[in-house]
Amino acid sequence: MRLAGKAAIVTGAGTGFGEQIAHRFAEEGAMVVVADINEDNGKRVAADIEGAIYCKVDVTNTLQVRAMVQTCVAEFGGLDILVNNAGIVQKKTPLQDLLEEDFDKIFAVNVKSIFFSAVHVIPVMKKKGGVIINLGSTGAVRPRPGLTWYNASKGAVVTLTKSMAVELADDNIRVNAVNPAISDTAMLLDVLGGEDTPEGRNKLISTIPLGRMTAPKDVANAALYLASDEAKFITGVCMEVDGGRCI
Repeated sequence: MRLAGKAAIVTGAGTGFGEQIAHRFAEEGAMVVVADINEDNGKRVAADIEGAIYCKVDVTNTLQVRAMVQTCVAEFGGLDILVNNAGIVQKKTPLQDLLEEDFDKIFAVNVKSIFFSAVHVIPVMKKKGGVIINLGSTGAVRPRPGLTWYNASKGAVVTLTKSMAVELADDNIRVNAVNPAISDTAMLLDVLGGEDTPEGRNKLISTIPLGRMTAPKDVANAALYLASDEAKFITGVCMEVDGGRCI
């Protein structure tokens, strides 16, 4: 049990990567807060995990993020692991055509949310150390056209992960990221430009040497490793879980 007795928050845990991370952490003994803005999805996932609790949170709202952290501390006695998984993608479109309101939302959900979580989580973790895992993307390293502003938001995640790791090392807080390739999750339709076809999927898969998309469990296993003591000398790493996409 690699996470026995650890308290973890996973944002965006109602579907996709976050759902699998929550399950994987619980399998290894963690007490999990399933945090998601979608109440139906969040409650469903929490109900499937023994001992887990659901917390409704909009990660772009600092007061709700603070309440999420307070809930974890109150229910589980502390906070050892935070996974900043909640994120959104833009619909594939020329970079100059994205609406300003969509640009603002992408950066609020993908970047500003990490700022809010840091504000409220770091004071708790400074007491005995902890682990923060941010969800990046191969788009930060090897961007696809038509997703420029999403790519930029994930580039920010990569940079802030490294900077956080350096700044928080003296407090025994490790900060790493996971960079998945494209996956068959709710975001796929937007990446495909709104039309899901075998031809579109095959075009994406053709860019991945191992010949398939990233599975949510691939990301969950990587997050588990980074959260565990097996990775206690690893910080500032942005691990590509991408089947070779970034080679």
